[in-house]
Amino acid sequence: QVQLVESGGGLVQAGGSLRLSCTASGNIRRINAMGWYRQAPGKQRELVAVITSGDSTKYADSVKGRFTISRDDAKNTVYLQMNSLKPEDTAVYYCNAIGVVTLYRADYWGQGTQVTVSS
Repeated sequence: QVQLVESGGGLVQAGGSLRLSCTASGNIRRINAMGWYRQAPGKQRELVAVITSGDSTKYADSVKGRFTISRDDAKNTVYLQMNSLKPEDTAVYYCNAIGVVTLYRADYWGQGTQVTVSS
């Protein structure tokens, strides 16, 4: 029905940048909000950033000023621009979509993309 696919992860040195993308596919009429979570080894999954259909945003304190979330509604895509990356940003990053409207409403998760920051 609905699938979220992330891309853009990889290995980068501290201070570098990456841009993650997540595209939702399916017979989607509306998505209430999209966000990025991350989970580091041995740690709980945490919210990184979220953006609503009205373009309101919220960020974890640890990434404020460094990460920017945005969306392209025409492409059903959400982005996470990550600058000034730190080793503590290393994690699997998951895209989620909240209140996805097709024939009904549901929430979906992507498969995750690995971000590794060295140094």
